[in-house]
Amino acid sequence: MRILVQKFGGTSVANPETRTKVAAKISEAVSQGYSPVVVVSAIGRAGDPYATDTFIKMVSSIYSEVPKREMDLLMSCGEVISGTVMVSTLQSLGLEAVLFTGGQAGIVTNDCFGDARIIRVQPEKILSQLEEGKVVIVTGFQGMTEDGQITTLGRGGSDTSAAAIGVALNAEAIDIYTDVEGIMTADPRIVEDAKILDVVTYNDICHLAHQGAKVIHPRAVEIAMQKNIPLRVKGTFTDAPGTLVTNIQPDMEEGSDVIGDRIIAGIAHTPNVTQIKINIQNEDQKTQSVKKIFKGMALADISVDFISVQPEAVLYTVRDEIANKAANILRNMGFEPETLSSCAKVALVGGGIADLPGVMANLVEALAESDVEILQSADSHTTIWVLVRKEHMVSAVQSLHKKFQLGT
Repeated sequence: MRILVQKFGGTSVANPETRTKVAAKISEAVSQGYSPVVVVSAIGRAGDPYATDTFIKMVSSIYSEVPKREMDLLMSCGEVISGTVMVSTLQSLGLEAVLFTGGQAGIVTNDCFGDARIIRVQPEKILSQLEEGKVVIVTGFQGMTEDGQITTLGRGGSDTSAAAIGVALNAEAIDIYTDVEGIMTADPRIVEDAKILDVVTYNDICHLAHQGAKVIHPRAVEIAMQKNIPLRVKGTFTDAPGTLVTNIQPDMEEGSDVIGDRIIAGIAHTPNVTQIKINIQNEDQKTQSVKKIFKGMALADISVDFISVQPEAVLYTVRDEIANKAANILRNMGFEPETLSSCAKVALVGGGIADLPGVMANLVEALAESDVEILQSADSHTTIWVLVRKEHMVSAVQSLHKKFQLGT
């Protein structure tokens, strides 16, 4: 049996016209000899009547502290509605289909409501329905604990569902359908000549996703990597081949440079972050101070990023909306934090950055030519990060995209 997992996002199932296009993709897979397992998200986006954010707003307007267990029950409804409508759509076209919730499909999670992690997938029910020739629809974004509690998987949960099911079924491929034609070298809303990447490695797309690219969730990529199952990111409303995510790095010609080799896969960005700086004057107390700072953030459930521990200071970033909370915690611990709000992190991602001299020099030159001030920087073997002011973010992305000729 040739199993193909297809995941469709909220915009793909938003109305009868888009659902007809989804059904055509599923029907095409059947005609090609595949047994499709289709993972669906909730219908539409915030403001649409059956979107997850709409449900959240409805109950939060009554009471802002709804228990996480009950909130997961509510949030799971959107995918159930979407899945039922999709079954009806397929049945109307003569395709036998059956719907499973995440729990019914065998997705077993821990009990971290709102951001559960998958423990295992028991795919026997899915396999039995596929053997009967049915298209199996699975509600994305959700699972079930060992004792039968419904959970949701957090941001990007439907991608995670699709990847986990694909690995459990040893699928030939996992197709992630979105409202764009594939993974691009930069956000096309910012860079006009952003180009679709034909092939990208698991590693590169993981880093792009972690740094702000929103086409696919990094957790889904990490799961697919476990069995080296190809991921394909495609557009629901086009027949373009999209982007293949695989473990294979395209061959590089000897003597070619960073641009020709496509060592730079793309540029990602994350707006609306605040830089926090704590000066540490007493060298003898530095280790304890650093420990105290980050333990304080952890106990307050504040996620920190872009960490730089320097001889006389500690710098890191948090989301703008929690910056005041973080600063107040630091003051209560006896520190005097300096904050710079409305910043943005821009990341240059590529698998061979560390092995090629001149990449950082070109980055600095490009930003200087565009009068973009670098507030903070860091690098790894796959990524170079810079922190800039939010008003410089677009210019930074555009200048780097042009400097590294990613649109050619």
